[in-house]
Amino acid sequence: MVADPGRLRLRSAARAVLGVGLAVAVSGLVTHALPAAVAGGLAALLALFTVTDARVPAQGLTTALLPVVGFPVLALATALHGQALARDGAFLAIVLGGVYVRRWGPRGQALGIFAFMMFFMAQFLRAVPEQLPVLYGAMLLALAASSLVRFGLWCFERRTPPPAAPAPLAARGLARPTTRLAVQNTVAAGLALGVGQLVSGERWYWAVGTAWWIFVNTASRGETLVRGFRRVVGTLAGIGVGLLVAVPLHGAPLPTVLLVAACVFGIFYTAAPSYSWMMFFVTVMAGLLYGLLGVLHPGLLALRLEQTLVGAFGAAIAVVAVLPVTTHAATDAWIHRALLAVRRCTAESARRLAGDEAADPSPHVAELELVLGRVRVAVAPLLHPLSPLRARKERAALVIARLDECARQARGLAEVAADPDASHDARLTAACRRVEEALHALVPVAAETEAPARAVEPAAPAHHPGAERALAHLHHLERELAELAAPLLGSGRPLAGA
Repeated sequence: MVADPGRLRLRSAARAVLGVGLAVAVSGLVTHALPAAVAGGLAALLALFTVTDARVPAQGLTTALLPVVGFPVLALATALHGQALARDGAFLAIVLGGVYVRRWGPRGQALGIFAFMMFFMAQFLRAVPEQLPVLYGAMLLALAASSLVRFGLWCFERRTPPPAAPAPLAARGLARPTTRLAVQNTVAAGLALGVGQLVSGERWYWAVGTAWWIFVNTASRGETLVRGFRRVVGTLAGIGVGLLVAVPLHGAPLPTVLLVAACVFGIFYTAAPSYSWMMFFVTVMAGLLYGLLGVLHPGLLALRLEQTLVGAFGAAIAVVAVLPVTTHAATDAWIHRALLAVRRCTAESARRLAGDEAADPSPHVAELELVLGRVRVAVAPLLHPLSPLRARKERAALVIARLDECARQARGLAEVAADPDASHDARLTAACRRVEEALHALVPVAAETEAPARAVEPAAPAHHPGAERALAHLHHLERELAELAAPLLGSGRPLAGA
């Protein structure tokens, strides 16, 4: 497992266990109904997992809006119980709208996911309108309990507010990422729904759920295909454990509850670094829940694998045939963004070293780190062990290594610039201009959209340890940018074009 700086994933996972556990306990004790407790636990898990606004007040507002959006969808799903054609059409409409609202950022994504999962949950529980009052009450209690934990008992975001995510790539019409994904996901869900119903008239919604979740946080054809593969791998491993653990338990309450808590922890702890591990824990938890409901048997787990394969193939067909965005195109755009972030870091650091106290490179350093995270996600399909594109795989690895080193040098330069005792050195002017020229060679469009950084000429040169360190960072940065030219602008199909 990858490193966990600040133990953020560990704290999030532990808090999730506490929040979901309290939510299930409260909703179960008040309603005395197992389906209501399951609904409450799912609502709490979704609130803790999907609400990712950068600021705590915004998180609170998004959490409060979840039932406003989700409860009407749940009512619609129960009203259409038994009306297959209308139900299927409504489900696809929820998929389309739930993806499209991602254009409004983290809040749109959280509300869209919650709406989709309310329709999904209605199929999972086979809910009917008569159950709505108890389900609503259980979920309101669960959201209140999980919010008490998140915003009251254990609100570590107040001490370490997360940085805002990088803005999505700009586009219009069907080229807009959210619009394109909405169309792709709806087509994938339609294929999964149709084939899934041929496989099973009762558990077809698993295929739709697979198709939906594969498209969350993906931007290119390669990302989506790799995510589908990882989902199948995680599901297959989870089914194996379910056969060994969940089936023999026969829904025994105490061990099942303890194992579900362990799965909740695993979902939150592994979600960021490994989609396969997250799906492993989701699959085991689903098996345990079916055991509690008294319907678990080996055939049901085999059916879940079949429906997962159906959903994954539906997603693969849609992402390849409908408005495809190649891995090359997505990688190109994010590498371009990363190089522009390097340029801004360097320009602001140079201004600060030149004596401009208003210059602050730290926001650009934070932006660079976030954009590099998106570059790694975009390049991941090329680095996958099963990727047949060996030459591009080697170039992708080289680009990532060079960009990481650029980020390290830009971060070091910003730290030197923040030193109030570091004075300007005349040599910094020439070094900054060389870095500027190297960046323009890689992304010349930046020269048209942004004015080049102007270093302030000093009255007299001054040699200072801070300036010497700044020069070292600039020289290293210039060298790394020169080494990026070969994989980015070399012969053959480039990873990122000019």
